Amino acid sequence: MFIEVMDGLVHHWEVRPDVACIIRATNLKTKKVKEHVYKRQHAAENKVLHYFTSRTHEFIICTNDTLHYVHPHDFDGLVDEPFDI
Repeated sequence: MFIEVMDGLVHHWEVRPDVACIIRATNLKTKKVKEHVYKRQHAAENKVLHYFTSRTHEFIICTNDTLHYVHPHDFDGLVDEPFDI
């Protein structure tokens, strides 16, 4: 029964057609969560770039096709120091 419920809830999410993606970010210091909903992909890419460069949040990107979890430690070696856009 548990597997059937989880399969229905987790594996069959659906994002509205007018939404490009949803980003849920957690501040690593304060543990506050913010959710951003974007209709335009370039706006979402700008937010991901902001989180990527500031390295202060872990975040989940949800589209109709995929879910991605990103943590600042994933960026080690890619960015030497945080910088502003």
